[in-house]
Parts: sequence; structure tokens; C-alpha cells
Amino acid sequence: MAGIRDSIDTKKRRLPHVSRRSLLVGATAAGGLALAWSVWPREYAPNLTAAKGEHIFNAFLKIGEDGHVSVVVPQCEMGQGVTTLLPQIIADELGADWRTIAVETAPISPLYTNTLLVDEDSATFMPRELVPDFVADVRGWARREWAVRHAVMLTANSSSVRMFEEPCREAAAQARALLMMAAARRWDADWQDCDTANGFVTFGRKKLRFAEVAAAAALLEPPAEPVFRASSNDPLYGQELTRLDLPAKVDGSANYAGDIRLPDMVFAAIRQGPLGATRLKSIDKKAGLASPGMLYVVEHERWLAAVARNWWAANRALDQFAPVFETAGAPISSASIDKALAAALKADGYRIAKAGDVASAMEGRASVGATYQVAPALHAPIETRTATAAPDGTRLRVWVATQAPAQCRAAVAAATGLSESDVTLFPMMAGGSFDACLDHSVAVQAAIIALQVKRPVQLAWSRAEEIMRDIPRPPARARMVATLNAAGGIDALVARIAVPSTTHEFRDRLFSNASPDVAQRAAAGAPDAAAVEGAIGGYAIPHVAVDHCPADIGLPTGRWRGNADSYTAFFTECFVDEMAAKAGLDALSYRMAMLGGQPLLARCLLTATSIGGWEGMLSGSAQGLACHSMRGSHIALMATARPSDRGLQVEQLVAVVDAGRLVNPAIARQQVEGGLIFGLAAAVGATTDYEGGVATARKLAQLGLPRLSQSPEIIVEFIDSDRGPGGLGEIGVPVVAPAIANALYAATGRRIRRLPLGANPL
Repeated sequence: MAGIRDSIDTKKRRLPHVSRRSLLVGATAAGGLALAWSVWPREYAPNLTAAKGEHIFNAFLKIGEDGHVSVVVPQCEMGQGVTTLLPQIIADELGADWRTIAVETAPISPLYTNTLLVDEDSATFMPRELVPDFVADVRGWARREWAVRHAVMLTANSSSVRMFEEPCREAAAQARALLMMAAARRWDADWQDCDTANGFVTFGRKKLRFAEVAAAAALLEPPAEPVFRASSNDPLYGQELTRLDLPAKVDGSANYAGDIRLPDMVFAAIRQGPLGATRLKSIDKKAGLASPGMLYVVEHERWLAAVARNWWAANRALDQFAPVFETAGAPISSASIDKALAAALKADGYRIAKAGDVASAMEGRASVGATYQVAPALHAPIETRTATAAPDGTRLRVWVATQAPAQCRAAVAAATGLSESDVTLFPMMAGGSFDACLDHSVAVQAAIIALQVKRPVQLAWSRAEEIMRDIPRPPARARMVATLNAAGGIDALVARIAVPSTTHEFRDRLFSNASPDVAQRAAAGAPDAAAVEGAIGGYAIPHVAVDHCPADIGLPTGRWRGNADSYTAFFTECFVDEMAAKAGLDALSYRMAMLGGQPLLARCLLTATSIGGWEGMLSGSAQGLACHSMRGSHIALMATARPSDRGLQVEQLVAVVDAGRLVNPAIARQQVEGGLIFGLAAAVGATTDYEGGVATARKLAQLGLPRLSQSPEIIVEFIDSDRGPGGLGEIGVPVVAPAIANALYAATGRRIRRLPLGANPL
């Protein structure tokens, strides 16, 4: 049996940009660290710009003398509705008229650091093992301070509302106090006796528009502590307000990176070689330059770009250039990936989580086990990777969708030799991302091309390039082993999961600008707690252990909507279903018996089965269950699915979610519905094979994605709650595949233990 390492090998865990010099951790213990960091600046002023007649109140909002309220949003809008949700929070607290709300993207600034994500994913940014024990009392503070210093403005982990609800409310409360102060001076009244509503400051029957007092208010000092608005009779918080980005997306006026048009701009297409340590070996320059519309060719060590008067001409010219690449080492293939996962599962692992005494509980007792597999999952957004770059004297301007603007700017600066202050980044909306926009390759490539041809360039990857060069969610293999008690319940469970150390790869790419192949090789073998996150869910099992078996598969891997929960929930929820069947118990009651400590999740499960009409153990019911908790939210899903002459037919998905307070129920529903469809896509496709170091798929049609006609009826219900907001962007994804797999077992009596389900003909 494979061994277990309880201690994590810190030698394999590297932290970019953090050194002894920057931390100044010395022999003087915690005092040295605190003293060194105490001399760093702690106050950051807003670096916003104001238009004529517009006044900056703080980092999150500006008010114009025409009455408009401009809300500054520090997160990437990629369909999740953040450019409506954060303004809705601010407008409600400010007492603004929703019709006057405008939105602008935040500039890069430490004021917008996503410290919540840093705390939740501390291993990504500052592994606890790298902080000496003698500063244990300040290491959480140190992680957050490091993130602030580096303006880690990440959009990830369903954290936008969870992170920025409080800062937005405080910003609005301060601005509201200033408006009331300015109005009170005119009325010779106590400002705390004033109020705001519908864009007016009020005092009894007196009222003044925000526009009338904005200029004077912006010059005043706010109270030391925010004074929050009393509950309103008609709050904006909780209303299904129309998304602010919707009209522009409907009429086509919304700007994405590919919509940028600049004087003298040209268009570029790119060809990159196989995944791995690849370099450009040769091209047919004469034939390529003779292609119609061709203007320039840019050769890079790792890629070739054609620049032409239009993108179509540039992309066609690449075929004429006939680039030849060579890759060091054995080429990546699906067979080599499967072999590496199987070997990792048999090898030593790292015990990431444990409770009780698994070894004693399993000793001398019969156990039950099952092995599960999931394939790599592609992002496949509608918008392929696109960036526009324009030289501007000694400076460079870049337009790109990014979930990490400060790190994107740093990557461009490092690749071009410019200082970060000479790179101006314009973060754009993303036409879908699912964490793909945490990779900044396209921005770097566009910048290099633009500087070489000395004119504005727009680079767009082709669909084939998008699929072949995508950094997918990692494939994984799990061995689940349990012993049961006399009643058939799970007494002890060991989950061994073989999967790459994706967190370390991602960190090195994002913060050290490592190439995907270098990051992949460096991370190989490192323990990664995030790689097995969500493996046990909320079940109360007396003895449990989760092991990470790092797999060196050669294929670079990255973050993806739902991340590890998207496969660990499949392993756990399918295995729990198998144990219920083995015990001869109903899948609902079996789960409920283990959810005594998770009343919110249990309520979701009972509500979903009530709405869906759960038929229990009836033969051929074609119903399956799954439940999961993540990012402060809970979901239960009941799926109805069966095989048909047209293949797998998913008839209905009934989801019940407890996500705490909902800022906008309509957007919340959209996020859950979108997550369910995304999870369905991953359950039946959204993957590719690899051969010779490249993906075999080239088109969306080859990814096995569900079509509109194959989409099931979806019912989503929310549990009323006063809890703080939970994450909604990912919660719908993890439960879909296991619920469908369990439904197929109920319909056919066959267990499917591999994703995508489409790879398992029924």
C-alpha cells in the first residue's frame, strides 16, 4: 500500500517576489518583521481621475454635478454580474437613484486588493510553512500585507461580493455622510438628523439633489467611523434590478478587447507549438510574406505571429509560413497522462486532512472501494484570447480582459523590458473566462508584436489555437475506500486523489511569469491542499483521511470554474451513493444521516427532493442526488436522466441553494443556472484527447458540448437567509456530474465512474 507523508515538504513550495530582503525576517524574531513592515506606507490615496464636474469621494465612487453616481468596480466582469452587484450595494447604502448609476473599471491600486481570496487560498500566495513559527501570531497579517503591496486584485473563487460588500457599504456610508453634512450646512441643521433617498438629501420636507451638494461635500472630512443608513422601506438591496451591462450587450455596443479600434492599427494571428518545452525551429518566410495582405512577420522563440491588414489574411498567412516546432522530451499524450495518474495513485501521498483514527478503524475489517477518473476540462469561452497593444512613445497601452490586472501589467513589463509605470493597462470585460483570463500570454504576445512593428496591433487567437493552447483543469484519479458500521453507514473513509499540483503551477505563472512548461516541471511532486479541496464535503464520518498524490503528467494545468470541487464532489457523491446502495438504503436518508452537523445543507437536500418529487429506491426512477458546500454556499441537486436512442438525455435538474443574502436574486439565479449548464458540459464533454503534445480537438463542435435542444428543464430555488453572502459563481458546477451519474445508475443499474459520461456508452 502506498505510503503517507503527514508533513509537507516546504522545499518544493516557492513564493514569488517574497525574499528575506523583502520580509526582513531575522534573528530578532517577530519584532524584526513588524518593525520592517511598519516603515512601509500604510495609507493609499485613490488614484482615480475625475471628469469635468465630477468629484471623487473615495476609492469606490464619484458623484457628478449632473447627478450621476459613478461606481468604481475592481473586479473583472465576465458574465457574473459584478458590474451590477457592487453598484447595487453602493446605491442602496448611499440612497441613490438607480437610474443615475454609472460604472467604471478600477485602476490598479492596493486599495482594491482581494484579501479574502488571499486568506482562503493562502497556499497560493504565502504558504504558511514559509513563515517562521516565531511570527505565527502575525503571519496572517503578513500574507494580507504582501498581497496589498502587490495589488493582488484577483477575480476568482466567487469572492467579488463576499470580499467587497463591506468596503462598498463603508464607501457609500462615508459619501452619504458627506452629502448630508454639505446639505445640513445650507439648512443650518445637524447632519445626523438628515437622510438620503432616491438621489436626494432630505431633512423633514426639505430636500436637495446629490448634484447640488456634490462639490461642497467632496471637500469635507467624513466621520471617523462609517454611519450606515437605517433600513429603507424600499431597499435596492435584494431587488431584481436589470443588469447595467445588459443593454450594451444586447445592442452590441459593449466593448471587448476585440472591439478596440485605433488609428493605423493592424491585426495579428499566432501559431504556437506543442505543449511542453517547445521552440520555433524554422519557417518558410518567402512563401508567408507573399500571402495576400501580409505586412510583417514576428518570430519568437516559442511562437510565430503574422501581421496583416485584417485578421483573416494574417491567419491564412500562417499556413504559408508553415512553422516547424521542436519539443524537448517525450510528447504529451492522453495515454501518458493516464499512466502518470495511475502511477501517482500507487505511490506515496501527502495526508492533507484527517479526523479520528482511520488506521485503527479499518484494521482487520472488510473494506469497500471504488476508483474514479476525470479527464482534463477546457475553459472554451465564446471569446477567444484577444488583446490590443499600442506603442505610445516610450510607453505602451494594452487592452485585455484579465482577472489579475496588476500581475498582467507586470508580465507585459517583464517581457518587453519596460517599467511597470510605462505600461498602461485597460482591463476589459471578458466574453466568458472561467479563470482562463488568469493567463496573460495573449497580452504579452500582443505587446511584443506591437513594439516590434511599431504600430497598434490587435492579436486574436483562432478557435483552434484557443483549444490547443488552453491550460485545462487537471485530470484526476481517485481511490475511495471505506469500512461500514453495522447499520451500513460509513465508519471510516480514505480518499486518495492523484492530481497535479495545480496551485503551484498557477502561482509560478501568475507571480513569477514562468512559462507553462517551466511551472509544470517545477511544481511536480509538491503537495497541494487546494488540489483535493472539497473531498469530504459536509458529511460527519467518524474516521476520515484525504491524501494528495501529486501526479507529474507533463501537461500544464490551471484554475477552472469550481476548481478541485468540480472533481472531488464527483468522487465523494458517487461513492456515497454506492455505499447507500450497498447498504440497501435510500440515497436521501443515507445522506441525511451524515448531515446532522450541516443543517443548511440538509435543508437544501430535503427541499430539492420535495420539489423534484423524489421517488427513493423505486426501480427505474432515473433520479440521482448530489449535494455540496463551498465558498460559504450550499447546494443540493436532484437530476433526472436516462439513456435514450439519442444518447444521454438529462430531463430535469432541480437545485436548491442557500447562499445567504442575495444582492440581486435574478443575477443569483443566472449564476446558478449558468453553473449547472457549465457542469453539464463538463459531465458530457468539454474535454479533448492529446497526441504528440497537442490537443486533438480544433473546434467547439468537437468538444461534445450539450446543445440547446439537449438542455434540461432547470428549476432553481433559494433558501431565504440573513447570513452574509456566499459565493454563487461556482456552486452550481460540482453537483451536476455526480447527480447525473447517480441518476443513470438508478435508471440502468450500471455505475459510471469516469468523466465525461459521454466516454461511457450506455
